[in-house]
Amino acid sequence: MAANVMAKDNPAPPLTPPASGRGIDTALPERLARAIALAGPIPVAQYMAAANAHYYATRDPLGAGGDFTTAPEISQMFGELVGLWCADLCNRAGRPDVAWVELGPGRGTLAADATRAMAKAGLQPPVHFVETSPALRAAQAERVPAAIWHDAIDTLPTDRPLIVVANEFFDALPIRQLVKREQWHERLVAAQDLLFLPIAGKPLPDAVIPEPFREAPAGSILETSPAAVTIIRGLAKRIAAQGGALIAVDYGYEGPAIGDTLQAVRGHAFANPFEAPGEHDLTAHVDFTTLAAAAQTEGAVAWGPVTQRDLLGALGIDSRTSALAKASPDRAEALGADRSRLMDDMGTLFKALAITAPSWPTPAAFAGWGA
Repeated sequence: MAANVMAKDNPAPPLTPPASGRGIDTALPERLARAIALAGPIPVAQYMAAANAHYYATRDPLGAGGDFTTAPEISQMFGELVGLWCADLCNRAGRPDVAWVELGPGRGTLAADATRAMAKAGLQPPVHFVETSPALRAAQAERVPAAIWHDAIDTLPTDRPLIVVANEFFDALPIRQLVKREQWHERLVAAQDLLFLPIAGKPLPDAVIPEPFREAPAGSILETSPAAVTIIRGLAKRIAAQGGALIAVDYGYEGPAIGDTLQAVRGHAFANPFEAPGEHDLTAHVDFTTLAAAAQTEGAVAWGPVTQRDLLGALGIDSRTSALAKASPDRAEALGADRSRLMDDMGTLFKALAITAPSWPTPAAFAGWGA
């Protein structure tokens, strides 16, 4: 999951105290501090993985009472249009029997809205969720009770095409950070008592740094996400062999690029990512260029990225807003505000990448954007 749409490309926020009224669970910080005391500082990726695993396992972070809000929670239109995107693609692919898969499905809101829209278009595939959080699985079961849950992508169906949706999923996967001093170094996390802070580790050989960045100025940060690449390659390999498609919507950029995008959100406000691990939503911007290239190495076709504004605009969000407002005039103003939030506040910051099997048609909204 990602933070909400609060200027995600702003510089990292200063150190801040915990949000008032919410306690801090010290179990994870104490375990991390002990591990660091015994074995030394740990990579940022290991720190982020441990923090987010605890965070998502212990709460429902969404909504006004949580830490952030995602597009499906803002408006039903988002999930409906994603569902129609899937239905249109399947229809043009010959209406095969597919499985609908969502990675990190939050409360199941997107799936509920998407499957309702797909059903109206004549598509009712089985729903598979890749989710490990007990708290979120319970919320998902209320909205999509017939769903089938998986801990990882390895157990997804192998006998049919997969239609995979990943909304604000890749941003929460662990990132590796490299920091430039006189040389490039792995960025590590050290601890003093329960105070965590980033430090530079041992120097790295030039061979591990992309050539354009080897002479970057001191203080530069280079991020990669081996976890994201592993998942996208695994799914692309399955899609290329079985048929199907993937759409990933997230905040990110077309890389490679220099910059520190690691951030934390707590109570709809920025927080210090190195304070109280496991109590914040830790995210980083997604490098869509790297994900597209990884998918192509497995024989899939990559499309985009396009902006969320272009995606939803091409899928008919204006028509859908008008239709809902006509059916419920008392909601017209709220519907307009929701549309503005999806199209204006989030419209250019969030991007969408599509991946298809080589034999499948061009996905809607991605014509002319083949990678």
